[in-house]
This record gives sequence, structure tokens and C-alpha cells, in this order.
Amino acid sequence: MENILPAYNDPLFSILLIVVISLIIALVTYAWGLYRQQKEQGNLLKFLEKFNSSECALDTGNMPFEPHMFKPLTLLAKAFENSGEYHKSINIYLYLIKNISDDLTKQELMERLGNTYLHAGFLERARSIYAEILRKKPRNTKVLYELGVVYEMMHKYDKAKEVIAPLEMLGEDTHTLTKFLELSEVRSNKTISTQEKLKKLNKILEEEPKLYRQIVSAMLQLDTKVAWNTIDPERLKEVIDILWFLPNSQLDLDIIASNIQLSTLYYAKGYLQEPATQSGIFSLDMLATAKQSGFEQGDLLFSYLCKKCKQSFPVSFKRCPNCMAINSVEVEEKIAKSSPKTNYSLL
Repeated sequence: MENILPAYNDPLFSILLIVVISLIIALVTYAWGLYRQQKEQGNLLKFLEKFNSSECALDTGNMPFEPHMFKPLTLLAKAFENSGEYHKSINIYLYLIKNISDDLTKQELMERLGNTYLHAGFLERARSIYAEILRKKPRNTKVLYELGVVYEMMHKYDKAKEVIAPLEMLGEDTHTLTKFLELSEVRSNKTISTQEKLKKLNKILEEEPKLYRQIVSAMLQLDTKVAWNTIDPERLKEVIDILWFLPNSQLDLDIIASNIQLSTLYYAKGYLQEPATQSGIFSLDMLATAKQSGFEQGDLLFSYLCKKCKQSFPVSFKRCPNCMAINSVEVEEKIAKSSPKTNYSLL
């Protein structure tokens, strides 16, 4: 016993013991991490099984995966998405997610898959994908924003507002988004009176002037007189298309006649006889000048540019159909030959 005890007091023995314990801890930690990774992989594959679809035209079931296939397949998936063939794009993303081992790449693919479901209109599937991503990475601001878009498109505005709190905790400025959701909720609410809606719309406009275009459009649907009192001629460019397509029954001629910009608009449109050519908008002033010179076949055509992603669209939008940005629409007008009159409205 006397010969054994000193060995425990030997510094070399203590160091060796610490090394052995450290190795054991490292091996256990590695084994546990490997187990957790395999379990997560199994859970992910099980989760993705519900998104498999027999409607997909691409047969990836028996296609062996090689690492060099990753880049061309992602480019192909994006090309399918851009051309509107969402089912093919989704099939490729599902195939890649199941065969890629890198967690960061897998998360990026999951985000693309959710975004594709969102653009394709499969809102519940998009919601499930985003919820799965946030379960692992709750600080992903991009996915939080997109989850909010999904809830908004599903008219679940309470759920969409719940997304705002974590975004604010991450330092995001959510003031405009909050007011945008309030506006969307007011517009879709069928239980409150017209007067109450108008009151709420005025309050939102005071708190967020960037929503001017949408609020003017909403007010014109509710009460023409209130809407005309809200219209700011200095912001004519933002609502020129809405005012251009208004029918005669919704015009307030007293307000129009008292303002040179509005008078120019409706003189060029043909609703006023008194010449006016000073709107400050080049195409509109040129059309009014041409009309004053006897050219009666002119008209304005409109297109809509997203100021964020620079995509152009033939119809107006509240959110950009491409990048989902709010308050990003820029109205672009050009002179064209008039076509047969219709009663269509952009409201």
C-alpha cells in the first residue's frame, strides 16, 4: 500500500489522468454530436416526406447524387422558378436537401424551397418550411420576414404581427411594416363601419405617410369626398394612374378646377375643356399640350417598377411580386395612342 499511494501523488500520473478524462469527454461529445446530427437528418428527411409530390415531372427518385451536380441543379431550379414551373423547381430543391450534408448549404436550400412555395401560392407548405428553419435558427431575419408575408397572404394578421416582436429584438426597423399590416387588416375587416375605417385610415396615414398611395386607393372605394380631401396634388406622381382611371362619377370637379396639377391631368384625359399644361409630370404635360394643339388620340399607359429589385410589372402591386418589398412601387407613364374606352378601374 505504501508503494502504491505515492503513484497517485506523482504529477506525471495526474497529467496522464487528466488527458485520459479529456479524451473520454471528447469521444463522448463527438459520439453525441454525431448521434444528434444523424437524428436531425432523420427528422429532416421525415419532415420532407410530406412535401414529395407525384405531380413533379422530373424523376429524381433513382438519380444518384454527385457533388459536382450541385451548382448546375441549383441553377436549373432557379431557372424553373423564374419561368413559373414551380413544381420542377421544388422537386430539385427537395432532391438536393436530401443529398447535401453541409448544414449551411442545406439551410440555404430550405430557404429557397420555402420561397418557391411562397411564390407558387402554396402558403401552408411555405409556412411549414419557414417554421422548421426557425426552429433551428430563430435569429434568421430573412425567414422571419417571409413567414410574416405568408401569414399576411393568409389574412392571419395577428400571426403576422407576432413576427414583428422577434424582428425588433434583432434590431430591425418594423414601423412601416407594422402600419402596413394595420392597413391591410383595416381594408379586409368587414365588421367595422365605413366611418370607422376612414378614421383608422387617416390615423395610419398620419403615422406613416409612405402608405399614401394605398390609403388613397382604399378611401376612394369607401368615400369619394373624403378621398378627394386627402389627395395631395404635390404627390400626384404617386397616384397618377389611380386618378387617370377614375370614372366621371368619382370626380370632385371643384377640387380639380382649383388645382393646376389636377386640372392638367383631367384636361389631358378629356374631362375638362379649360386648357391646363402644368402638372410637373413630363408625359402628362406633353399629352395636355398635344391636346391643346388638336391631337385628340393621345392616352397614357402605365407600368410599375419595384424600386428595390428593379423589376417592372404591367399591373400595380402592394408588395413586389418578385422581392416582396412594401412601398416599393414606382408608377411609370408614357404617351400612347388611345384605345377603345372601358370602365375598368385600378382600385
